[in-house]
Amino acid sequence: MSGPPQREALVRAHDFYARQAENVLADLESNPQGLGVSAAEKRLAVYGPNRLAVPLPKNPVVRFLAHFNDVLIYVLLALAVLKSIFGDWIEAVVIFAVAVINAVIGFLQDGRAEKASDGIRRLLSLHAFVRRDGVWADVDAEVVVPGAIVRVKSGDKVPADVRLIEAITLRVEESALTGESVPTEKNTSPVSADSGLGDRHSMLFSGTIVTTGRDVGVVTGTGVDTEIGRIQSMLTGVQSLATPLTRQLDSFGKKITLLILGVAAIMLVIGRLLHDQNADDLLSAAIGFAVAAIPEGLPALVIITLALGPWRTTDG
Repeated sequence: MSGPPQREALVRAHDFYARQAENVLADLESNPQGLGVSAAEKRLAVYGPNRLAVPLPKNPVVRFLAHFNDVLIYVLLALAVLKSIFGDWIEAVVIFAVAVINAVIGFLQDGRAEKASDGIRRLLSLHAFVRRDGVWADVDAEVVVPGAIVRVKSGDKVPADVRLIEAITLRVEESALTGESVPTEKNTSPVSADSGLGDRHSMLFSGTIVTTGRDVGVVTGTGVDTEIGRIQSMLTGVQSLATPLTRQLDSFGKKITLLILGVAAIMLVIGRLLHDQNADDLLSAAIGFAVAAIPEGLPALVIITLALGPWRTTDG
């Protein structure tokens, strides 16, 4: 053999489920007797360990401070500063506490992608039965490489993405990937190249659980190149996007802030010019009105409402 197939080539060749098992074995430069020890070690050096990457955690301080980045909160903090300048310390502390509580609520709602990524890593198998030079061995799942011949039976977790070579009354629980509530029946026959993930009956996927039967197959993907690895990559690569809802909230926040400040200014003018009231009392009243009118908890309320929506739908 000239050497293990390149990782980039395997990633591009994503239709193992649509080809005959013998052709997949040939593409992976493997055979039903399995890889030799030295060949497996070379491939491990090329493809890396069969594990998912641990993303760098976001700085919790930065995550917390990000929840102050809102025009409504800016106004609240400015009002708190004004209150403190005029010596109204109790009211200033209360206003500042409102802003902090709002940030705490938003902070607690954060980190869902990180938690989901941690949950995905817990799905992975720790051990694998691998055939090396015709002999079955129980090895650490992290040393499984593309082209390895693996065996799973009822109750086992699948250690990597696998193209089936043999399958006997095989059913697999794939709800973590496909959402299907019942185990999926598997066989060795190739399926259409445009088949969805849940219809690829000739494949087993890393982290899924064999409910009945047993099988032998050849590993087609490990680590981040598995289906579950791609899901984790999408989760850890999620960027903060301006959705229609967030754009509407931003626009609403700016408009209502201008409206509240405009009404507060009118209160000051009318109170001073028409009623000749004390300036300090007028300013205090205007600030109180603004604090009461600003919906500082709106972003957190929207997040909580959206989170509870699926639960209410399910219960209903």
